[in-house]
Amino acid sequence: MLDNITWLEPVRPFLVPVLIGAAIVFVLDLIGNLISFSNRILNALATAIVFAVVFGGLLYTGVLKLDVRTETTTTSAPATPPAAAAP
Repeated sequence: MLDNITWLEPVRPFLVPVLIGAAIVFVLDLIGNLISFSNRILNALATAIVFAVVFGGLLYTGVLKLDVRTETTTTSAPATPPAAAAP
């Protein structure tokens, strides 16, 4: 289905995990909405709590792993232009 859409080429590797994450958040939001009894503030709070519990549980059990790396790069000082020759 998405094979012949050329403008999606740069984002294709990220598309499936984003869609899976969106589906998970949708289900968690439905659960939070059922808990909160249609109050917007309680709905947001319940959804955040349900997400934190599920996400924390997945991280704690090792089902989900976050691989965060910090790479440092060194930059050299810009080259100075050569001095102009005196006439």
